[in-house]
Amino acid sequence: METKNIMIVGVGGQGTLLTSRILGGITNAAGYDVKLSEVHGMAQRGGSVVTFVRYGDHVAEPIVEEGQADVLIAFERLEALRYAHFLKKDGVIIVNDWRIDPITVVTGSAEYPENILENLEKDHRVYSVNAMEEALKLGNSKVFNIIVLGLAAKHMDFKREEWLEIIEKTVPPKTVEINKAAFLKGFEN
Repeated sequence: METKNIMIVGVGGQGTLLTSRILGGITNAAGYDVKLSEVHGMAQRGGSVVTFVRYGDHVAEPIVEEGQADVLIAFERLEALRYAHFLKKDGVIIVNDWRIDPITVVTGSAEYPENILENLEKDHRVYSVNAMEEALKLGNSKVFNIIVLGLAAKHMDFKREEWLEIIEKTVPPKTVEINKAAFLKGFEN
């Protein structure tokens, strides 16, 4: 199998690392060679967090080069825009339709870009969900990242049941059911 490249981007505290562990778990369980790389920016201050997950028959290195990502999973609109250049021509962007102002916007030294999703759709296949709104309907805002993962899972090589099994093995035991419900919310979107 040709190496598949998944990139997960978000803001510190959005669950990018948990999401990468779930992706690493499902690809490893399927028998693929898997490499993960986590890049922590100023995560504790709301900065970008980037995680690469690469899997295939043989993966030499963990870093995804620009123009090589098959799937870009973005937990916030601006992060999708910021990292869209990593996507392959036929890749897909899965984005949480949510806004988090970076410190430059908060302090007034920059403006948050308008029409991000519309602009991304000009050059890329974009699938979006307001995962925060859906997570609140489920009763737990912290599972929004698993909703986004559920939507992304439709563009990957694994069955629904395999995802649910890995989620059960990866998330804290008391959160298994809410995380499964969140995954299915995104998967069935």
